[in-house]
Amino acid sequence: MMMMMMKKKLRGGGGAVYHGRTRSDLFDSLPDDIVISVLCKLSSTASSPSDFVAVLLTCKRLNKLGVHPLVLSKSSSKALAVRATNWCDGAHRFLKLCVNAGNTEAYYILGMIRFYCLQNRGSGASLMAKAAIKSHAPALYSLALIQFNGSGGFKNDKDLRAGVALCARAAFLGHIDALRELGHCLQDGYGVRKNITEGRRLLVQANARELASVLRVFHNNTSSPPSSAWIFRNHQPQPIIPTNSNTAPNPTDFDFQLFSDYGFNLTGREMHPANRFLVEWFGSIDDGSPGQGLRMCSYKGCGRPETRRNEFRRCSGCGKVNYCSRGCQAHDWRVHHKVECAPMEEWVGHAIDDVEEEDIMNGDDVAIDDQTVEIEDGDVDGIQI
Repeated sequence: MMMMMMKKKLRGGGGAVYHGRTRSDLFDSLPDDIVISVLCKLSSTASSPSDFVAVLLTCKRLNKLGVHPLVLSKSSSKALAVRATNWCDGAHRFLKLCVNAGNTEAYYILGMIRFYCLQNRGSGASLMAKAAIKSHAPALYSLALIQFNGSGGFKNDKDLRAGVALCARAAFLGHIDALRELGHCLQDGYGVRKNITEGRRLLVQANARELASVLRVFHNNTSSPPSSAWIFRNHQPQPIIPTNSNTAPNPTDFDFQLFSDYGFNLTGREMHPANRFLVEWFGSIDDGSPGQGLRMCSYKGCGRPETRRNEFRRCSGCGKVNYCSRGCQAHDWRVHHKVECAPMEEWVGHAIDDVEEEDIMNGDDVAIDDQTVEIEDGDVDGIQI
């Protein structure tokens, strides 16, 4: 809209005759560098692909300069948020143009689509790796889950050391789910030497960052900070020790949330375009299954499917839901699974179990623990924990 208004103002009649003189077209006289600079700002702030595409369709010049590598490299994730219902060769070519321009978000989005939806595992993982090299936290976390689950291969292809290292890097960049995953790895000795104290510290840090997100959103909409009672009333955080439902929220319960495995309930948590595409893609399948015997992650905001049977871990409380990660389990627990799972007295110590592919008896999953790989000197591929 900004570009179209500017173009309308600068265009002085398109060469019309005025008092015997031809009026100049000021828009066409603008240097390409200025137009590209405006388009870069537009692509980086667009709230949807249609906002950006509408400008490109205005005239031939904008259409040409709109696909300039510099413009495409600055495009935001929202400008690249292709919907699964609109997926076509044109959408694929557009994302590839952004990839060729070096757009980090395009690396990640197209990588997720190719890896999970198009089942082009090698190309998808390669694109996510390119985003990870550029310190893209969601790409680092997704690659960590691929290593933890052995996605795209066999169970023996799991690389817990690599998963922990990737999680540590994503956590360092501020990815809350990666921080929580790393905390559980240290608590359980999963892929790293067991360190319960350090694991709990990381879980507290993850919960504190979630709380900071709540306060930040509130601060942007009001001048006074919220009380702990307000947060409990509006964000429904779940204490690690169940409280009496007949009493009002106790402000002291606020402290329990920092030590909970599940953290705070962030209402209105925005879904990444890559996850939204996966949810829509597999949701359009008649039976909602990615393949015979394969299951989706039970957290509706994830969209990741299994790439082989019994790849994901199941809830040990009820055994009815499956998760690709601890992060998805925590989000799903806060959203609705807490009322569908085990009785109240079993909420404390709730966890997810690993499922071995080889141990399936009469169609029922048998949960046993994975082999833990210890890392010497508490160092994960050069990253200090």
